[in-house]
Amino acid sequence: MAVRKIEHVGVMVHSLDTSIPFYENVVGLTHLETILHTNGVIRLAFLAFPESRDTEIELIEGYDGQLTAEGQVHHVAFAVDDLDAEYARIQSLDVNGVDDAITTLPNGSRYFFFRGPDGEFLEFFQSTRGR
Repeated sequence: MAVRKIEHVGVMVHSLDTSIPFYENVVGLTHLETILHTNGVIRLAFLAFPESRDTEIELIEGYDGQLTAEGQVHHVAFAVDDLDAEYARIQSLDVNGVDDAITTLPNGSRYFFFRGPDGEFLEFFQSTRGR
């Protein structure tokens, strides 16, 4: 099979002007570029990790479909090295929907969810699988 990796995950948003700073300042991504789609209406913003551009997040503004309460993607999970430090940092920011506690899975991996500007679920995840 020729599939090697996830190139990007597209998240539909109402405003790139709101979502780009959120994904930069809260999640820690770097804005790479914003382009206008060939239809002249939809704007696309691409963000990646500062150390690696292997996987990107694509923010999509101007789609004429309805956004659900959770966005068009249920959640996007980001790997972190120190979940406790990130939990404290996110709690100190004006971020909606931060879980009341960190969840620990039976295998020892841990995570918590919070919400992006359009209600999309974002997850910070610390794995025990040794990636």
